[in-house]
Amino acid sequence: MTTALITGSTAGIGAAFARRLAADGHNLVLVARNTERLGDQATELHDRHGIEAEVLTADLATDQGIETVAARLADRKHPVDLLVNNAGFGNKGRYLDVPMADELKMLKVHCEAVLRLTSAATGAMRERGRGGVVNVASVAAFVPRGTYGASKAWVVQFTQGAAKDLAGTGVRLMALAPGFVRTEFHERAGMGTDNIPNWMWLDADKLVAAALADLARGKSLSIPDPRYKALMGLVKITPQAVLGGITSKTGRKYGPQ
Repeated sequence: MTTALITGSTAGIGAAFARRLAADGHNLVLVARNTERLGDQATELHDRHGIEAEVLTADLATDQGIETVAARLADRKHPVDLLVNNAGFGNKGRYLDVPMADELKMLKVHCEAVLRLTSAATGAMRERGRGGVVNVASVAAFVPRGTYGASKAWVVQFTQGAAKDLAGTGVRLMALAPGFVRTEFHERAGMGTDNIPNWMWLDADKLVAAALADLARGKSLSIPDPRYKALMGLVKITPQAVLGGITSKTGRKYGPQ
C-alpha cells in the first residue's frame, strides 16, 4: 500500500482528497492545525476503508510547522508516495486594506511551505524513482487579482518548472487550479458567497477525481472542469490592460463582501 500526505486535510478539497485516496486503498498522513478534527477524520477513514491514517498537527504559517511536515516527508523508512499541498486561505479585503502580517502569512503558507515541502518530498521520491506531488493553486493564478492570485501564480510557475526539471526521474508534479469550490474556504475568510452564480461552483469530490486522472496522465497543470477551461482560454487571448479592469470589477462583484 502506498502513502499519501495531505495538508489542510480536514476540510474542503483536502478532505475530498483524503476520502478518495482512502477509498482507493492508500494509507494517509493527515496534516492540519486542529488535532481533534484530525483525530476524528483519521478514525472515520480507518473505520470506513481499513487504511492506516496518521495524524500530524502542524501550522504551516510557522517555521516549526513546516519543519515538522518536511521531516515526515523526508523519512526514508516510512516513505510518502504522494504529497498534496492543499493548505491555504484567503484574506478579506483589497490591497492595502489587509494587514501586512496577514499578507506575509499567506505567502508563508502558499509559497514558502509549498517550496519546502515539495523539496523534502521530491528529494526522497527521486531516490526511489517514483512519486507524485499535487500543489493546489487556483484559476486566480491566471488573472491580476492581488496577493492571493499572485501567490497561486507562483505555485503554478514553480510546479511546472520543477516538473520539467524532474522529468524522467519517475516523479510527477502537477499544479491543480480549481475555480469556486463549495468548501469552508470563503466562510473562514469572512467572504460572502450569495452573489456567486450557481454555475461557477464546483463539487470537491468530482474535482479531485478529475485531478487524479490528470496526474495519472502526466499533466503538469490541471484545470478540472470544462467551464473553467473555457474561461481560462478567454483569459489567454484578452489583453492584460483589459483583463485587469474586468477582473477588478468581477472581484468586487463576486469577491469578498
